[in-house]
Amino acid sequence: MENGESKGASGAGDARDPSGFLSEIIGAPVTVKLNSGATFKGTIYSVQRSHKILPIKSCDLQSVDGYMNIALESCKEIHNGKVLRDWGDCFVRGNNVTYICADEAED
Repeated sequence: MENGESKGASGAGDARDPSGFLSEIIGAPVTVKLNSGATFKGTIYSVQRSHKILPIKSCDLQSVDGYMNIALESCKEIHNGKVLRDWGDCFVRGNNVTYICADEAED
């Protein structure tokens, strides 16, 4: 490609910044798959980034760091479609995450 440009692994020329995606899904139900194969469902309420703390709305804080650490509330560990354990609030270290998928909100 010209000027040293290269396409990402998917072939798409426009890669998304993961911190932007995480900021978009704050408060939304998500599925988080870890490198170990464990799967968790919960709601992202915090994401860590450097030393910045940004208000989301009154009484809530969001922090995002370069390691993509996330905090989940109402977190449940899922295996074969069944709840193994209800963790409540939990913190997931970013380097353990394989992927994060936004789920549809339950009615």
